[in-house]
Amino acid sequence: MSRVGKQIISIPAGVEVSHNEPTLTAKGPLGTLSRDFLDNIEIRIEGSEITVHPRRNDVKTRALWGTYAALIKNMVTGVHTAFEKKLIVEGVGFKWEVKGEELHLALGFSHPVVKTIPAGINVVAEKSNLTITGIDKEKVGLFANVIRSLKKPEPYKGKGIRYSDEVIRRKQGKKS
Repeated sequence: MSRVGKQIISIPAGVEVSHNEPTLTAKGPLGTLSRDFLDNIEIRIEGSEITVHPRRNDVKTRALWGTYAALIKNMVTGVHTAFEKKLIVEGVGFKWEVKGEELHLALGFSHPVVKTIPAGINVVAEKSNLTITGIDKEKVGLFANVIRSLKKPEPYKGKGIRYSDEVIRRKQGKKS
């Protein structure tokens, strides 16, 4: 039994959820999200609650049960309140700035790194902080991970790009 799948998903005020096989659509004050789901899982919308139940008892269906419940919950939450990831850059000469639909990064390479900001994502660059917001949790997390992977933090001086809540375990340097 899936602990996540058994939970009832409540729909907040101002959010509309409709299900036309196989597409589930969530509309809210921040926008609209839609996603196709397989028919292995039954999705019931009753009033202001959504329940998810497996139609069969096989391995694939049980694996999808909790996944679909989490995806639906993220859709409903995203159209009501936006998801946010914060990144911090540390290091001499490391900086970033947003120019139109592109993020320009100077990370100590011999060339500047330019990343295109995906549609539906809002990026705000301050001095050493980068805030990524959007209604789709998957897109926000993926873009934040792509940016972080360009220059992961190293354990000796802590230089690189890290999440704001990430703790870097520091190592002792070479003893002389």
